[in-house]
Amino acid sequence: MSFKELFYPRSVAVAGSVSEGKLGYFLIKQLLEGGFEKVYALNPKGQGALSVPGFRSAGEIGEELDLVVIASPAFTVKEVLEDCGKNGVKDAVIISAGFSEIGNVEGEKELLRIAKKYSLRFVGPNCAGIVNTSHKLFATLETRPPSGCTAFISQSGALGGAVLSWAEEQGLGFSKFVSYGNGADIDDLELLDYLREDPETRVVALYLESARRGRKLLEAMRKVSQRKPLVVIKSGKSQAGQRATLSHTGSMAGSDEVFDAAIKETGAIRVEGIEEMFDLCKGFSTLPSVKGKRVFIVTNSGGPGVLTADKAEELGLEVSEPTPPLKEKLGQILSERCSLKNPVDLTVEGTEENFRRSLILGLTETGEFPGYDAAIAINVGTPFLDSVALARGIVDAFRETGKPILASFLAGKTVEEGVRFLKQNGIPNFLTGERAIKVIYWMSEYEARKAKIKEPLPPPEPKRKGISWKFPELEPEVFQFLKENSLPVPEFRFARDEEEVSEAAEEIGYPVVMKVVSPDVIHKSDLGGVILNIRDQAGAQDSFRRLKEVAAGMRFLGVTLFPMIHPLHEALVGIYRDPQFGPVVAFGLGGIFTEIVRDLSLKLAPLDREDAFSLVEGTKLSQILRGARGQKPCDLESLIDLLIKVSLMPFLYPEIEEMDLNPVFLLEKGVLIGDARIIKKRGGNHEPD
Repeated sequence: MSFKELFYPRSVAVAGSVSEGKLGYFLIKQLLEGGFEKVYALNPKGQGALSVPGFRSAGEIGEELDLVVIASPAFTVKEVLEDCGKNGVKDAVIISAGFSEIGNVEGEKELLRIAKKYSLRFVGPNCAGIVNTSHKLFATLETRPPSGCTAFISQSGALGGAVLSWAEEQGLGFSKFVSYGNGADIDDLELLDYLREDPETRVVALYLESARRGRKLLEAMRKVSQRKPLVVIKSGKSQAGQRATLSHTGSMAGSDEVFDAAIKETGAIRVEGIEEMFDLCKGFSTLPSVKGKRVFIVTNSGGPGVLTADKAEELGLEVSEPTPPLKEKLGQILSERCSLKNPVDLTVEGTEENFRRSLILGLTETGEFPGYDAAIAINVGTPFLDSVALARGIVDAFRETGKPILASFLAGKTVEEGVRFLKQNGIPNFLTGERAIKVIYWMSEYEARKAKIKEPLPPPEPKRKGISWKFPELEPEVFQFLKENSLPVPEFRFARDEEEVSEAAEEIGYPVVMKVVSPDVIHKSDLGGVILNIRDQAGAQDSFRRLKEVAAGMRFLGVTLFPMIHPLHEALVGIYRDPQFGPVVAFGLGGIFTEIVRDLSLKLAPLDREDAFSLVEGTKLSQILRGARGQKPCDLESLIDLLIKVSLMPFLYPEIEEMDLNPVFLLEKGVLIGDARIIKKRGGNHEPD
């Protein structure tokens, strides 16, 4: 998508009242003070403001108009849009509220109808506008931010405005800003596609409140991440946002967990909030790439250095001691009072030259030592230290090595001039070393994720398309269905009375397991509906009677019998349809404590072998399955085969809403499904885009 007229208009008109105190007046003031020259006012009175001429219609202007910013009452917007379309305007930004956000869905649809009629595109309605700093375009109600190379897309106008207001204070400049509001026409997908190719944008930040068209959004994120970093904030992490369901899988995998799992596959980075977003965008927009996880910390105070090292190790970064040759070189330039470990503590006597030489030595390749991948320079300022001199030493090291160096100058007025010097020379400063180290972690993580980005697998065609069939609901039907689809199930029999129970148990061979079969019993173990280790015919008949009593007052149809299996471990394997992202595969600890322990890993379906291994590796259980503490290892290859097959089931059978296999018995050789439940999709559901 070009969006040339949207971000680089030759002329802009503001539609709405331009009386002082009105939105139209403020928007004109914003445009003029930002440096945009060709501005017009559109309103029924043809009133102008602030040296800007006014017209009653776009056609009266007498020249081509590229962009109209609409800030008139909601009931007038369609007339303004119609006028724009008739007079050749190609883009609009609709600031006006009063549409789908308050239930006026039809009003919003009418805007879309008019826009399509004239091939006109618009941002909004109910938005805070757009910014292009390089073009001096500030068509927004929010603060004008400094120029830079970060683009910010926000679903929330208020939060977007807060970010722009903090930009100067945080030392972050913006290339583009778009608050797309209701996203009735131009939305996050198209904006991401545009910014992916934007030469003025080095890093993209995105704030989401909901992930509409989930899979398409992930594809847009994937394409951006292949070109430049994408930093994402998404609200809605609470338990209140999770779905209620009858299966283990669906109840454990909330929508936020699914989003978190899905976004990792795209290469994008999800952060907790605005503060972390600022930090990360500062790092990405100013520093060279962080190619590895080896970090060098140079400080003039032990405490902050140790805290930084602790955080680094917590995040999985490597804070290794300098090699003997490096220690020797450091010892030649530093006082004997300095600590030559990592962090290297220069003490309060550390000088400009100490910072310069230490950082250069640590980041430079020497012999077999490749140099650390990134460094953090920490200065705890005091009135007698010249913070500018120390900053100069750090800047010199940055220029000579070409490797990423982050600074943490503490604190306030004692380091104010030094921080300013760092900023002027392209080195970001962070309030604490812990915040700086988190930026290094995410920058290295981005490089690792980017290297693994791949195209998602195409889903298979439905197996029973157009064919009428009975959906498996009762346990014997479910196990037969799984068997027909080559999923590993143990031998099983269904018995309706004591005579059939005796025959079934003899055929399977004692000891056996017996489970109640009733459409009214969901979690059988909770009601005592499972009896283990039945060793003879008398025990089988007695167990049948006991299970019949368990189901008293319910629809008792019989029992299912299985051989008694002694697995190495039990796992949960499940799949369910997320309302935003479609089929999701879950793997984790199985058995009766599944919900309590909550060791669960998620991935979008379908899976290939690499995906399935990654899914298993995402759990603590994975370490146990390999044979921890002398235990026998499980058959991981068979588990991977099962995960791949399960991931295909909702595509092969679109009627499946959820499939819960718990427990799955993990054996030394092979795997077996111990219990299974399949939930049918309710009518009217459709697959997310």
